[in-house]
Amino acid sequence: MMEYDAVIVGAGIIGLATAYQIKKQRPNDQILLIDKFSAAGQGNTAKSAAMFRCFFSSNTNLTLVNSTVEFFKHVQSLPTADLKLKYVGYLWLLSKKQYGTITPVLASMAQKNLEYSVFEGSELAERLNLRIAVTGNEEARMMGLKDVDKGILVPKAGSIDIDRLVQFYETEIRRMHVEIRYHTEAETILAEPQDSLGIPGEPLFWQESGVTGVDTSSGKIKAKKTIIAAGVWANSLLTKVGIYSSMEPLKRQLFSVKASTPELKQLLHTKGFNKRDSLPFTILPSPKVYMKPALEEEAFWFSYGDHFPRAYQLEEDPQPEENFYRYGIYQVASKYLPQFVGAHPSSSWAGQYALNTIDGQPVIFEQNNLIVVGSCSGSGNMKCDAIGRIAAALYAGEEYAQLYGNERFRVSDLGLKNRNVEPEKLII
Repeated sequence: MMEYDAVIVGAGIIGLATAYQIKKQRPNDQILLIDKFSAAGQGNTAKSAAMFRCFFSSNTNLTLVNSTVEFFKHVQSLPTADLKLKYVGYLWLLSKKQYGTITPVLASMAQKNLEYSVFEGSELAERLNLRIAVTGNEEARMMGLKDVDKGILVPKAGSIDIDRLVQFYETEIRRMHVEIRYHTEAETILAEPQDSLGIPGEPLFWQESGVTGVDTSSGKIKAKKTIIAAGVWANSLLTKVGIYSSMEPLKRQLFSVKASTPELKQLLHTKGFNKRDSLPFTILPSPKVYMKPALEEEAFWFSYGDHFPRAYQLEEDPQPEENFYRYGIYQVASKYLPQFVGAHPSSSWAGQYALNTIDGQPVIFEQNNLIVVGSCSGSGNMKCDAIGRIAAALYAGEEYAQLYGNERFRVSDLGLKNRNVEPEKLII
């Protein structure tokens, strides 16, 4: 049986980025990437809203995202790659209280030379036909909606074609001779003693032991290092060997509403916010229902990141809930934007966040020759390059990772034992 230097479980965007960075840094290592699906990026990567934003309260998040977006720009400039980057911007609508809370974040962004613009509510009302004073409506008050006082527009934000990004990574790692096996499901992590005595039930508690690979639907795979980058499926493997990654699966839903009326078309193609003359990715004040301008489809994608009482539950094939739109998203969106009155989804789908329930930041750590990369809490796409570099540095035993743009990042900051991250306040 061949032993690999590393086997990576999961060919989503995080597994792909990790394989890419490890192979770039250690070109002679034999790397195997496996996934239970028939192709790369077919799990929750494919169900993403595929947005990015250089707008976070946490310096950790801002560092990871900003370097990754710069990497996207580099890839976009290559003659062989087109990620369809669209800088439509993020427009965050805020109540008076929310704007006061966010002022220190804006000061921090200014220090980092990250641009933003502030809009008065009255200007947004005129540009978007937006109802900024909703609390006069009895239903809106009952729902806890907030009046819009200001809007923050962040231009270094937008959308990416996630399929194109997956294709870029897969093409590159194949070119670098990373072996890929699809239709190969990891079933159990192999834990074995360093010196086997042939005793039943090994490894016993007094034996020095470690992870030596994975047992899969296609047989055992041995490796010096085993890397679990399986997203919401990671815990089903990790908990069997007594490892917990502070990650829980949480369902997320997207609903596509066509711009089928003149009013909706006008909103979708609002001028003055970006070079594409489109509505930015827009987040309402409270609850933070958000909508993405899906320009190729002439549609809006709606979602909302609910928590309590949403169950942490792993679903192999999560389905969208009609009432989540009808009695939730629709009721909020139509109070602020009357253009959506009577508008219903033409399509919908659901995926799952690998949510870090402690601080919402990625987790990257090693234990007994097993490296865990994940818990990205819904922002893995926009941090993938940085996460891949940090995972590769951990694999190589380095204290620091060098992110794109040459900023150094301490690997242990995203670990569990010496974790050092700032809580994120700007959560959608």
